[in-house]
Amino acid sequence: MDIRFEKVNFTYQPNSPFEQRVLHDIDLEIKQGSYTALVGHTGSGKSTLLQHLNALLKPTQGLVQIGDREITPETNNKNLKPIRKKVGIVFQFPESQLFEETVAKDIAFGPKNFGVSEEKALFLAKENLELVGLDESFMERSPFDLSGGQMRRVAIAGVLAMQPEVLVLDEPTAGLDPQGRREMMRMFDHLHKEKGLTIVLVTHLMDDVANFADYVYVLEKGSLVKSGVPEEVFQDVAWLEEKQLGVPTAARFAQKLQERGMPFDKLPLTASALADEILAQGVNTHDE
Repeated sequence: MDIRFEKVNFTYQPNSPFEQRVLHDIDLEIKQGSYTALVGHTGSGKSTLLQHLNALLKPTQGLVQIGDREITPETNNKNLKPIRKKVGIVFQFPESQLFEETVAKDIAFGPKNFGVSEEKALFLAKENLELVGLDESFMERSPFDLSGGQMRRVAIAGVLAMQPEVLVLDEPTAGLDPQGRREMMRMFDHLHKEKGLTIVLVTHLMDDVANFADYVYVLEKGSLVKSGVPEEVFQDVAWLEEKQLGVPTAARFAQKLQERGMPFDKLPLTASALADEILAQGVNTHDE
């Protein structure tokens, strides 16, 4: 299922003294099976944009096409529920939305709300709990007795139990320690590669974009200012620094090596790509 934005504008509280235009003529496409990153400063419009991905918000002007459904300012709100099953959003600190007395009930809540039987909902709960790396022994535990990282996994399992085609992640590793962050990102990569989920990642961590995304959109003050594959977007380090966006660690290290005389056709973005490049240049130098 593809998602397409065509000249999308969004204004909070239009025609009032508090009117605030947040999105400006957004054109973008998220292809089925892709891993797309949205990056930009706080206030750039990322969170507003992601709420258009499953019609939590409708454009003030323009068109959002989600699969075969077209969402315009005139779209009836009553018929949008099926979209929210197809596009699951994991908001920042999703563990704050847990409320049931057991893990099983919390994960099963969403499917049951969409008419799935109790038995099937509990089966989906167990299946998706395992998918996020927690075993069956967690099913009858209270979510509030779990660690922060475990609670987040339970909350994500609840979104996955809806069996979405697209998984939208809003700063999914916020507040986690480095080990927890790595485990969480590996889990999403597994869901993308093994389960075929389309992933949309909203993040300020450029290493995660470099390591996992295959396309990136850069937002600034509600407008798209750059887009492309990470290998293209992250080549212009001066531009990224001017916009006060992060630069992948490997690219920054390669740039310093370049300043000391080591040539790079393109700045490598990942640690493995940087190591391969250094090794290749070392071999070439030795051969000479």
